[in-house]
Amino acid sequence: DPLCNKNKKVLSKRLTFCVFLAKKLGSSSSSSGRFANATLVRLSEFLSSGYKKGVRPVKDWRTSTIVAIDLMVYSILNVDEKNQVLTTYVWYRQSWTDEFLVWNPEDFDEVKQVSLPTANVWVPDILINEFVDVGKSPDIPYVYVTHDGLVRNYKPIQVVTACTLNIYNFPFDVQKCSLTFQSWLHTIDDINITLMRSPEKLRDDKSVFMNQGEWELLHILSKYKIFSVDNDDYYAEMKFHVVIRRRPLFYTVNLLLPSIFLMVMDVVGFYLPPDSGERVSFKITLLLGYSVFLIIVSDTLPATAIGTPLIGVYFVVCMALLVISLTETVLIVRLVHKQDLQPPVPHWVKYLVLERAPCMQLIQMSSCPAAQCTLHHTCEMGQRHSQQERDVGMLGLRPPSSRDINPPVMDNILQEVTAIRGFLEKRDRCREIAKEWLQVGYVLDVLLFRVYLVAIVAYSITLGTLWSVWQVA
Repeated sequence: DPLCNKNKKVLSKRLTFCVFLAKKLGSSSSSSGRFANATLVRLSEFLSSGYKKGVRPVKDWRTSTIVAIDLMVYSILNVDEKNQVLTTYVWYRQSWTDEFLVWNPEDFDEVKQVSLPTANVWVPDILINEFVDVGKSPDIPYVYVTHDGLVRNYKPIQVVTACTLNIYNFPFDVQKCSLTFQSWLHTIDDINITLMRSPEKLRDDKSVFMNQGEWELLHILSKYKIFSVDNDDYYAEMKFHVVIRRRPLFYTVNLLLPSIFLMVMDVVGFYLPPDSGERVSFKITLLLGYSVFLIIVSDTLPATAIGTPLIGVYFVVCMALLVISLTETVLIVRLVHKQDLQPPVPHWVKYLVLERAPCMQLIQMSSCPAAQCTLHHTCEMGQRHSQQERDVGMLGLRPPSSRDINPPVMDNILQEVTAIRGFLEKRDRCREIAKEWLQVGYVLDVLLFRVYLVAIVAYSITLGTLWSVWQVA
């Protein structure tokens, strides 16, 4: 009947409750037996009893939770100039006071600190604003808690952050990247941020930095700031500026020195005679070698969409100097090239190049002085007349007279001699013109070489000064 069914249900519920109570008592008795002297177990149960990890651990809600943080850079893993990303491995420390995790050490065998699972306690939501990727950081599941409620959360983090990298001074560049720690949700009324150590100690601390890679740590700067997004809620942030410097030895040996050697060889090539064809081939070989060198080092240079390093400009200018040097060599070789139809040297060229330029530049002339150049043609005419008389005497000929036996034969002989003399005079004139052009070419070669050398020295001093200043800074 209905009454019997009701009694059966009541008995069934009582029986189930008795079984549950027996299991509970049995487990508690066995637990008390196994952990009868386990102080840490008793302390853990004491701290976890009624604890709410989702509530900020203050008894007065108007009290702000002050989180002290600290940062130590362990290693610089990667600096990606193209994507403007910095990857570092840091030791991050933070501590705060949890008013609900307090106990009397005398009640727990003088235990003054204990490790608790991070998942069981309240943890502030402090993040890094510059995060762009999740790094491969080890999971540290515990925090240390002292008897007065101080919670210490220490953990290593692989930080992948966005950073504005300026590569203009490469390979003597100094980069400054920031790591901004702030609470993502809580305002300054709930969570405030401070430093564990003084800014001076934080700045010069390199005790854990691995100083064996391409980058060296200069210092870490810290700056506290309060900001507001909507002029209503104010947030606290702590910004760490990680200042690093690139070690330039590798790039100096593999990039700068080969380029310098090729430029030195280009300067040495000016000592080859300009009237020989070897200088042109030598300059072309240097230009081809420098082109191959640029192809090899193109993968080494950092590339960004916002700028070009100065060393890239340096390579381009060196290539331009080699092209200018080759052009100068071709011009000089064209001037000194011997040919039958070469026109005489203009008078203004003689005046500027053969008379004024040697005096101004103190160039020693291999031929006669400039003052004797005006007598050059007069001397040549006298030499030609004397040469004509000698030629006629050697042939045993005399000027024709009325007593000649066979005037037509002698006329033919004189015509032939006259043609030979004209040919020789024309060849002498071509040789003299070629000598004048050769002299002009030598003087211009010395002048252009000195201008080229001054340009290279000034360019080298400027770059060396800039790189020295950047390296010291």
